[in-house]
Parts: sequence; structure tokens; C-alpha cells
Amino acid sequence: MTVFDTDIYLRRLGHDSERAGRPAPDLATLVRLHKRHMETVPFSSTGSLAVPTASGDVVDLVDFDQDATFDAVVAAGHGGGCVQMTRLFLRLLRDLGYDVDLIAGTTAEGEADYGVDVEHMLMVAHVDGARRLVDVGYAGPSFLAPLRLDGATDGREQVQYGCRYRLVEDGDGVLLQRRPRLGHWSVVFRFTPKVREPAEWCAFQDLANVKLAAVTQESAPQLYSRAVADGQVVLKGRRLLTVRAGIEKSRTITDDEELRAVRDGILGGTLD
Repeated sequence: MTVFDTDIYLRRLGHDSERAGRPAPDLATLVRLHKRHMETVPFSSTGSLAVPTASGDVVDLVDFDQDATFDAVVAAGHGGGCVQMTRLFLRLLRDLGYDVDLIAGTTAEGEADYGVDVEHMLMVAHVDGARRLVDVGYAGPSFLAPLRLDGATDGREQVQYGCRYRLVEDGDGVLLQRRPRLGHWSVVFRFTPKVREPAEWCAFQDLANVKLAAVTQESAPQLYSRAVADGQVVLKGRRLLTVRAGIEKSRTITDDEELRAVRDGILGGTLD
């Protein structure tokens, strides 16, 4: 088993520490590692902690084995879910010298299913005198490079790869909104800037286990995604969503062979 190793992690993200040394903990490095993470480590519900296991063991979102998780998710490149990738990327960033905190949010699906505001896990990095929103564990479509937080919750737009993003105050929280080139504004998720500890996800973990007790591996939701050079590809069930240079397209895959090919392309990184 490959235990957590910063240099192996960086190599997965395309940085050779032996040749170039470890990168400086600045904004340019954070932007590069964020995008490369989403390109090289796919979101995979198959490898996520939040799906039923063959043994029927309960899901552990708080005290999971990070070495075993690193081996499968990063070293082997199989990918994983929100909590796995966020906790591992948090550890990498801290090893590199970044000041970074965990924060919590909730997606529309999470609010409907669980009714909690500590569901989605993401981060805030304090870098070059400013705060940046960091999230490599959301299937998307979403932002691919860190978003500016300071002074940006008044709805001003931030543009990435043809898509527009804005942060809008919502009570004690913030709505992340996204607009593709030819589409309308929609909410990605809601988050609060309060710094969290992993143990605060225990309530969500308990609710998830109750829900998953009635779900089989065969009926568990299938969700996969990977960033590409100019956007992102998301497969949810049979619905394929692509966002390329801000142009969003969606279709339903009816052929099982094509469905497997698309899933394997996302997981294997063989997408065009």
C-alpha cells in the first residue's frame, strides 16, 4: 500500500519534486494544483466513501484511513468523493505550507435528502494576503480554479473557461452561482465561511448511513466527473453533461455500451 506521500501526490498532479523541488505556497501554485487535481483525480461515486460497500459496513466520513484512501484515490488514480478528495488535498496544501481551513456547505440534493448545512466539504485558503475558495471534491459542473472570496460576495462576476461565477450573500451564508455562456444563473451550492473540524460531519455521516441502509450497490447513484482542458464532463446516471469553453450541452445516453465507454473515459482520463 502506498501511504500518503506529498511528492507522490505532486507527481500525480504533474509536478516532479525531485527535479524541480516542491512548489512555493503562492497563488499561482494553488491555481495550477487545483485545476490539475480536477483533471487527474476524477470524482467517482464508485470509489466514494458515501456509497454502500459490499460488506455492508457503515460509511465513515470522519475517521477514515487516509493512507488507504490516498493509495486508491490518488496514487492509483481511481478518484473518490467529496470528503476523501477534500481531506487529502487539505493535507497536501498544508504540507506545502499553505494556511487553509475546512468549511461546510450544502447542495440542493443534500438539503432535500438530509436537511443539514454541514454536508458538502470544501476549503478556504489564505494566500498572498487574500482568501480563496477551494473545492476539488464537487462533481460539478463548478469552478475549476480557486475563486476570490474577499470583497466578492456582492455578486461581482469571476470568469473561468467561458463560465461566469458569482458569490451572493444569503443570510449567514453565501450562494455560489454559475452561468454558462448561453445559459442562466443557477445555484451550485450554499456555504458558510465558518471554520470547521472534521468531527462536525458526524451528524451528516449518521444520516447518510441511515439512508444508505436501504440502498444496494446496484441501485446506488452513479456519478462521475473530470475536468478537461477547457471545461468539465459530468455523468450522472445516464445523463451526460459537458461544459466546454462555457458551452453547456446535455443528453441522455440510452445505449449501455456507450454508457460504460463514457464512464470508463472519465475514470481513465481518456476523454477528448
